[in-house]
Amino acid sequence: MSTAQGFDWPALLRMGLSRLRLPPDQFWALTPAELQLMLGPPSAAAPLLSEGLAALMAAYPDEMKGADDG
Repeated sequence: MSTAQGFDWPALLRMGLSRLRLPPDQFWALTPAELQLMLGPPSAAAPLLSEGLAALMAAYPDEMKGADDG
């Protein structure tokens, strides 16, 4: 979790304290590499928003089965 200006410390602190349930002193004792390892790999998949869904539906339309298609 980094930005162009550096680390997003509020988000990292939130993750460390709430998701990992670390006490503050343990959180601040971690290196960024250790924290990243504990949090796991960054999520590569962004949420599917309506524009993305519309694009998928256009690219892969449902096909209507006819009476003779079984």
